[in-house]
Amino acid sequence: MSTITLEARAPARPLATAAKAGDDKAMLRAAAELTRDLVAPRPVLYWADMLASAVLGYAALIVAVVASSTALMLAAGVVAVLALYRAMSFIHEVSHMKHAAMRGFRNGWNAAVGVPMLIPSFMYEGVHTLHHAKTRYGTAEDPEYLPLALMKPWTLPLFVLVSALAPLGLLLRYGLLAPLSLVSRTLRRAVVERYSALAINPQFRRRAPEGEVKRYWDRVETAASLWALTLVALVATGVIPLRAFAIGFAIASLVAVTNQVRTLVAHLWENDGEPMSVTAQYLDSVNVPPPALLPMLWAPVGLRYHALHHLLPGLPYHALGEAHRRLSRALEAGSPFHKASYTGLPYLVGKIARSTVQAR
Repeated sequence: MSTITLEARAPARPLATAAKAGDDKAMLRAAAELTRDLVAPRPVLYWADMLASAVLGYAALIVAVVASSTALMLAAGVVAVLALYRAMSFIHEVSHMKHAAMRGFRNGWNAAVGVPMLIPSFMYEGVHTLHHAKTRYGTAEDPEYLPLALMKPWTLPLFVLVSALAPLGLLLRYGLLAPLSLVSRTLRRAVVERYSALAINPQFRRRAPEGEVKRYWDRVETAASLWALTLVALVATGVIPLRAFAIGFAIASLVAVTNQVRTLVAHLWENDGEPMSVTAQYLDSVNVPPPALLPMLWAPVGLRYHALHHLLPGLPYHALGEAHRRLSRALEAGSPFHKASYTGLPYLVGKIARSTVQAR
């Protein structure tokens, strides 16, 4: 998942030889054969995890708003950020799941998280799967890819910091642009194409939805717009104090920044725009497996196994840990599988930052 766009691109630089190589058939075969029994989602776990995260996040937000001390406000704020970030991360699972196998989950997630946080599921559904298309990954047609490692060093802090404005952008998108687009076809086209996807590629233009997808989109977008307008009205009339709104806005901004930092280290961002093999896509992606503990917080809901997810996009989040353990044991030390695992966030940020310097 991603929230902001950058316009600049640096000159292309070839990938390392290993990444340009063809597919490693032994790894792909092992990945398919060893995980066949892990593909079924566990609905009870999905519902319990998502709802518990949302309830904890909203409760902590309320505590932060009413707290009588700065220390309590800050502590509750941290809990709210981490819990709401985890709840919001389920949009990634929604974008991949077969809804027949998880009846009602998309609606439940939209009601509990997507609409209140102004990130309804349609902003990722039909978008994220393009990132997994073999012929699109890392190209100009990938909505979730920028060659950040090949860009200028100043783009990295900008990429992260501008995401703090995401809550404002979403409030404007649903509270202002969506209602106005009802009376302007030109504006509506722009809203659909440019402001209805969680993408980082500024060249990406979304196609207008059709059929049942459009009908569902319209229903959920209407709900999000009504909530955005209600929120603005409640703040304007003083029902929600300005201080409470500011605290909630700060928490939402920190959620967006946390997600953007996670996005920054989800890939190595070294592709120069050419189509890549599945193995090359895997090597350009990142796993941060145990024994590291902090990735449970900054890369929740299976996102710490992002490279493995690109190898097996159909696996539910709760199966990725077991899949990683099986493949780690089964594949020899020289397998490309082991080359996508890293120790943690500081190393990855440093690696990408060094790449931007070397690309100049």
